[in-house]
Amino acid sequence: MANRVQCELCPNGCVLDEGQRSRCRTRMNKDGKLYSLVYGKPCAVHIDPIEKKPFFHFLPGTTAFSIATAGCVLSCKFCQNWQISQAKPEDTDTYDLPPDKVVSQAIANKCRSVTYTYTEPTVFYEYMYDTAVIARKQGIKNTMHSCGYINEKPLRKLSKYMDAADIDLKAFTEDFYGRICSGSLKPVLNSLVVLKEEGVWLEITNLVIPTLNDNIKNIKDMCIWMQKNLGSDTPVHFSRFFPHYKLTNLPPTPLETLIDARKAAMDSGLRYVYIGNIRHEGESTFCPKCKKLLVERIGYFVKQNHILNGKCKFCSSPVAGVWS
Repeated sequence: MANRVQCELCPNGCVLDEGQRSRCRTRMNKDGKLYSLVYGKPCAVHIDPIEKKPFFHFLPGTTAFSIATAGCVLSCKFCQNWQISQAKPEDTDTYDLPPDKVVSQAIANKCRSVTYTYTEPTVFYEYMYDTAVIARKQGIKNTMHSCGYINEKPLRKLSKYMDAADIDLKAFTEDFYGRICSGSLKPVLNSLVVLKEEGVWLEITNLVIPTLNDNIKNIKDMCIWMQKNLGSDTPVHFSRFFPHYKLTNLPPTPLETLIDARKAAMDSGLRYVYIGNIRHEGESTFCPKCKKLLVERIGYFVKQNHILNGKCKFCSSPVAGVWS
């Protein structure tokens, strides 16, 4: 058919006829050209603690100017922001906020970074990229929370301007990605390796869902893969699941499961392993060498920080991260 176009942004590889939209609902074939329907039109704009992203080794105690548009490349049954991630752009209330305004508002609100978050930033790639270029020039850091479901070429291009990424590694089986997210695991693993190669500071979040991805053997396999491919210094956040969206039939994750996952990760050689969405000492950072408490966190609040010039205040061992 004439005027047919293929989107090359993510592994979905949508082939669109005239007037047709991509699976993520944010891209459209108009007269044989692919258009973004969300450029400069975020539906969520907030100032958050960087810890909420969650970033624990990237400028702790600072705030992030956070934006998102409607749309997502996946269809996760447990999505916490499904009202906007699974919505069409025209079904959300939006702000008129072009890239230069995002950066000027971040500066005006004394935010050290702009974070592309809440939904899936891949769907507003051009908007994110242009904002990131301006932010970099103005001395503002760029961070994203993403599912990592993006093709290698656009990711490498974006990585030149991205300072940190927190990627949801939702499980370590193709079955889970197919059944629960309508996606695939392999492209996500590739994205993690690409981000590491490109020198972007990387943290991983794994939402532990009872009966679906809480098998400790699978979690251990995932941690061994991370240690081998991303390095021992990559922080991992095991996050507590709460019944949501299409998975209201499942219970919240027991604390014991999260503690077991954290132990499996540390036994695999990962140095910085956290528990999230629940009050626990696993929210805090400890020195891998002397084991002293370095960054004490309660929820998203940093109570104390004993990292000086990227090192433990007590034994002077380096602590991986971006601290200033």
